[in-house]
Amino acid sequence: MAEPHPDVGSLLIQSLAVGLCGTDSEIINGEYGEAPPSEDFLVLGHENLGRVLEAPSGSGLSVGDLVVGIVRRPDPEPCPACAAGEWDMCRNGRYTEHGIRGLHGFARERWRTEPDAVVRLSPSLGRLGVLLEPTTIVAKAWEQVERIGKRAFWQPGVVAVTGAGPVGLLAALLGVQRGLSVHVFDRVTAGPKPDLVRSLGATYHPDSLPDSGLRADVLMECTGVPEVVVEAMTNGAPDAIVCLTGVSGVGSRLPLDVGALNREAVLGNKVIFGSVNANRRHYEQAIRALAAADRDWLSRLITRTVPLHRYPEAFARQPDDVKVVLDLEAAGP
Repeated sequence: MAEPHPDVGSLLIQSLAVGLCGTDSEIINGEYGEAPPSEDFLVLGHENLGRVLEAPSGSGLSVGDLVVGIVRRPDPEPCPACAAGEWDMCRNGRYTEHGIRGLHGFARERWRTEPDAVVRLSPSLGRLGVLLEPTTIVAKAWEQVERIGKRAFWQPGVVAVTGAGPVGLLAALLGVQRGLSVHVFDRVTAGPKPDLVRSLGATYHPDSLPDSGLRADVLMECTGVPEVVVEAMTNGAPDAIVCLTGVSGVGSRLPLDVGALNREAVLGNKVIFGSVNANRRHYEQAIRALAAADRDWLSRLITRTVPLHRYPEAFARQPDDVKVVLDLEAAGP
């Protein structure tokens, strides 16, 4: 990549770290992803952490500040939602996303943007700031759950989270921070995940949600596995709110009693909704959530750090992986 031209943005950022997730692997596998106009490649990396190298006066940013680039950018028209700063709810689908759709990602040593496209982090968060973007996903999910809950009397006590990957664990963190009884479901019985859940004060379940007998008030589905999605939709308490954050692959077919699903949802006053991406408000919420979290627990989420020049190793899945991070400052061989 050539040095980013000043015309691209007045803010020059040095990339420090990029977190990897299933989205990156799916793009590599050709399942989706879109290069910028007139380009025939896409730089990956939407989970990011950087340091300001140049900032214009009056921007509110200074050289040395830690920042995170906002992944989704408004569509060019913009639609009413994007015009209101709710680009995560874009109405016409013409939004762009760094490292995913129409914009290069942050897995490059330096990049430019305008000040309104980043959020500033406290220096105390340090390298753990690379966890901010995935935290924004669950910050939005929790915000939407709580807004839906206000439709009527609502006094949630029990939360079920399906999947103990980074998003599931961060969803559990925000549930614990709300003083709720959190239960996390995953199939593994060894490795770091069970202990990470228990360290939060939550309950870890290696069995399935139906087998557990749990009836949660809030269900956060974070796997995208079709069978687990159905389990989350059909095993909640009365008035349950089910948030789907995992993206499923297409083509899966399951036997499903749609009538029973509809009957349970209607008679139980249940809400099932999907949530993806985040706007600036959710980045600010995520900053507060990470600031209130135990630093040691957050650091344990990052189970591997790989220097950029050895990036293929980062995509080779290891049994104990939770969050894998590319270090863009590490020297080459």
